[in-house]
Amino acid sequence: MKKSFKLLGIFGLAALVSCGGSTEQKEESAEAEATPVVEEVVEAVAADFMLDKGIGPVTTVTFDEAVNAEMAEAGKVLYGQMCTACHKPEVKFIGPAQKGVLNRRSPEWIMNMIINPQEMLEKNEAAKALLVEYNNVPMTNMGLTEEQARSIVEYFRTF
Repeated sequence: MKKSFKLLGIFGLAALVSCGGSTEQKEESAEAEATPVVEEVVEAVAADFMLDKGIGPVTTVTFDEAVNAEMAEAGKVLYGQMCTACHKPEVKFIGPAQKGVLNRRSPEWIMNMIINPQEMLEKNEAAKALLVEYNNVPMTNMGLTEEQARSIVEYFRTF
C-alpha cells in the first residue's frame, strides 16, 4: 500500500513537472507578449496628448526647423524670472520638469497652460491629472502674453 502511494506521488510529480515548462519560461513569454501591447498603449496615449491643444487662445504653433536663438534667449530670461520658483528644467519640483515636454505635450497645450492655467485646470483632462500628480498645487497665472509664452516654448526646444 505504501509503495502504491509513493508511486502515485512520483507519477503525479512527474506529470506536474512535465506540464508547460518552468515558471520562469512562462513569465518571460507573458512579458514578451505584453511588451508590444504596453508600448502601443503608451504611444497611443502620447499621440492623444500631442493632439490636445488645450483650452485658450493658442490654436496653432509652427516651429522653424532651427531654434530661433533670439526668441529662445528671451524665453530663458522669462523662465528664470517667472517659472523657476515652481519648475526646474530637468527635475520634478513643485511642478513638472520641462525637459522633454515637447515630446509629451503639444506646443499649443503648453502655451495655453502658461497663458490660461485656471481654465486649463478646470476643463482640460491632462491638466487636471497633472494637478493631482503635483499634490493639487495649481499653476499660477503669471499674466504672460502669447508672445512671451511662445518665447518660453522656444526656450524649451533648446533642452
